[in-house]
Order: sequence, then C-alpha cells, then structure tokens
Amino acid sequence: MKILIIGDVVGSPGRNIMKRALPLVLRKYDVDYCIANVENAAGGFGITPDLFREFQQMGVDCMTTGNHVWDKKEIIPAIDGLPQLLRPANYPAAQPGKGSYVGLAKDSRVPVATLNLSGRVFMNGAIDDPFERARRDVEALRKEAAVIVVDMHAEATSEKNAMGHFLDGKVSAVVGTHTHVPTCDHRVLAKGTAYCTDLGMTGPYDSVIGVDKDTIIARFTSGMPGRFETAKEDARFAAAVVDVDQSTGRARGIDRMFLSDADLDAWPS
Repeated sequence: MKILIIGDVVGSPGRNIMKRALPLVLRKYDVDYCIANVENAAGGFGITPDLFREFQQMGVDCMTTGNHVWDKKEIIPAIDGLPQLLRPANYPAAQPGKGSYVGLAKDSRVPVATLNLSGRVFMNGAIDDPFERARRDVEALRKEAAVIVVDMHAEATSEKNAMGHFLDGKVSAVVGTHTHVPTCDHRVLAKGTAYCTDLGMTGPYDSVIGVDKDTIIARFTSGMPGRFETAKEDARFAAAVVDVDQSTGRARGIDRMFLSDADLDAWPS
C-alpha cells in the first residue's frame, strides 16, 4: 500500500498548492492513505475547525500537529470531537485531544495508525519523554494495525534520527516535521522502517521558513521585534510517499517530492 505524508502546511500559500498538487499526487502514486501536518495552516500559526474540514475535503485522512497546535483558540474546545486531528501524544495528559488515530485505507480498508510525537531538545513546554511514550503507544497500536506512521515533530535532527533508529522494525515510517527545511536522507532503515529527518514545509520558500524574509532579516540585523507575516511566493508541495507491505507493516521504499507550480504545470494529465 502507498501512504502519502505531507510536511508542515503553511498558510494560504501552502493550502493553495496542496489543493493543486494533491489530486495529481494521489492519482499518480495510487495513494491508499494520506497524512498531513497542519499546525501552521491558519495564517502560519495554528489550525481551525473550518480548515480541518477543508483538509478532509481535499482527501487527507489524518492530520498531525506540534507546538503551534493551540495557537488558534477555537481549536481547543473542538479537538476532542475531531479524532483525525492529533496533538503530540507526549503532551500533558490534561490537554485536550489525542496523540494517535487508527483509520482505514481508502480501498483495501486496511487499518493505518498514526502517532504524533514532539521532541524535547530546543522545544518549549511540558513535554514527556517521546521515546518512552513511543514505546508504550506503538506496543498498543500494533494490536490494532500492522501499518504505523510516526510524525516526530522536533527541532533537533539528532533527536529525530534517534527516534527513527529506536523504532526501526517496529513501525512503517518515522518522518520528521517542524524545521520547514526538507532533508534528502530519505531511506529505509535496516529493519524495515522508512525514515526522513524532515519532509520540509508545504508553503512559500521565498521566505525564511515560511515567514516574510525582510521581517526576519530585520530581526537578525537590528535585534528588534517585528510582526510575523506568512510569505506568499514560490510555494512548494513537500511530501513523501511510503510503499508499505500491509501484512507486515514493513516499508519497501520511500519517495520524497518537492513540487513547484512549474513542476505541476509539466505534470502529465
């Protein structure tokens, strides 16, 4: 089976190129299940119930988040009623929402589990040990699904890389999000887990990780604060397709993509 995993969707530029790319990618790769990180979808910061529904209509089966999950306050009372929208499982138990979800692949109806984790290195807030949480949750999820995908939302590449090796052979894929910069280390690890340190953002690359570049340059050069505005130009669709043996849950391959409007213009009909 084929699982599409989309990197951090940033603002309207990310949503717009996703609307254009997703039908083409779903068809070309014959995708069975689609996961997207949506924590930056609402103006670059947070997610709303309306945008959740918009992503569902696009064909996204499960949505992950991270440190910006609570930036739009209207999601707080809503998230318990949106089981396909995750917050990191290792956030405090008192927070609303869940950190994992088991859905069904579109045609085969094979169960697919998604686990959302947050790293702790250089990340703020009360965050439990992601490795211990991963061990416990993966053990439980394997009773429901052979196919398990982990979104490791983390700043440090070492922490993401360590999680990939920690879960190698136990899950189908470990992919990193959060840094908005795509890495080219996608591969299948020794025991059968597909891995990529960061999928990159689905959003505007004429920017500094999605934010208007002049604002960020001014902050670095002057030391003065400035209002963050989502950039608008050079949107890219950043994602990976993982080929999984649905009976064993082991990955057979991972194919990363980084598509511009020009790439989509040249896409075969």
